Amino acid sequence: MVENEVRLLPDDDGSWRLEAYLRQGGYQAARKALTAMAPEAVVAEVCGAVIRGRGGAGFPAGRKWGFIPKDATRPKYLCVNADEGEPGTFKDRLILLRSPHALLEGMLIAAFGVGIRTAFIYLRGEYAGLAARLEEAIAEARAAGYLGPRVLGTEFGLDVVVHPGAGAYICGEETALLESVEGRRGQPRVKPPFPATVGLFRSPTVINNVETLAAVPGIIAHGASWFLGRGLPTDGGTRLFGVSGAVRRPGVYELAVGTPLRTIIEVHAGGPPVGRSIKAVVPGGLSAPILLPEELDVAMDVDSLAKAGSMLGSAGIVVIPDGTPMLDVLQVTARFYAHESCGKCTPCRIGTSWIFKTVDRIRSAGGGPEDLDLILRLADGIRGRTLCPFGEGAALPIRALVTKFRDELEQAVAR
Repeated sequence: MVENEVRLLPDDDGSWRLEAYLRQGGYQAARKALTAMAPEAVVAEVCGAVIRGRGGAGFPAGRKWGFIPKDATRPKYLCVNADEGEPGTFKDRLILLRSPHALLEGMLIAAFGVGIRTAFIYLRGEYAGLAARLEEAIAEARAAGYLGPRVLGTEFGLDVVVHPGAGAYICGEETALLESVEGRRGQPRVKPPFPATVGLFRSPTVINNVETLAAVPGIIAHGASWFLGRGLPTDGGTRLFGVSGAVRRPGVYELAVGTPLRTIIEVHAGGPPVGRSIKAVVPGGLSAPILLPEELDVAMDVDSLAKAGSMLGSAGIVVIPDGTPMLDVLQVTARFYAHESCGKCTPCRIGTSWIFKTVDRIRSAGGGPEDLDLILRLADGIRGRTLCPFGEGAALPIRALVTKFRDELEQAVAR
């Protein structure tokens, strides 16, 4: 077995196929789980690993599995969130492209632990080209006895369906994802009830991110203490950090949870190009409030970034270089959220629209200094008043941009 939780195989024509995955020790963790462990022991091992969701919310995966009622009379489902619509995020795409069997093995282990017989992979609409690769990987696994009825000669079986996404950012929210799978418009549901009890087709449902599930085989193969020891006591393992923007070596880096943001940027990603400096960094996808150069020594884990006033989110790091007009960054951010709001909640629908219109007015030299205060009031009017985290994810980065770069924005307004 390799020592990484997520086996990202070399990028060549056949590296993603089952044969290559088996050479790396693939499906041995699933064999161990299905033939030598009780379902309860599988869930307990994942709980002990303290693997926090890699999709944005950071909720411990094992606890989420434990919420599924053991005495449920309706079928149970697993939904894989492969929507990955967060700007600045591309690590799940790499798993789907290079190691789809790592995801399938993690799904198989999760399904066995919870007692699930049918799973859906909700694939981002813009990732349509990956659907064929996923289907081929599923067919390979089924032909080899790793999916379908009587997996590995046991009484357990699992069917996996690839469901094309609706091409909307909101469908990355777990209940909007469920609505979309059921054939309705992707909009969030009122909670409670939560998906663990009333989810897909009104049945108990587990929803996990691609990277979360791809890390599960490593937990089962090596044990919870091994995984936990590679990260932090409250946030175990490694994570895939996607780094883009003004760095010399953009890419995806698998590093211990808690690695300092400055180390990721300057050591692993090579730092900014020669002659350039860092003006700001988005640490976890566009929804994460921006950080200044003096704030980059923060540890990249859920709790540390929350204390720093930002969030780890999807670990999509975007480095913004000196010379970048922050009014441009604000405009791009505001436009994205105004466009992607599903419109169900009035504060979000109206607030994001008016924020973008206000920024656009400033951009076209028709605004005044009072417009910056208006943007802040509009952002505050969204926070805490929406059904899903989209509103918070729109308001927080906009508020951070205005407050941290107020002087520069006021100069832009004055011009």
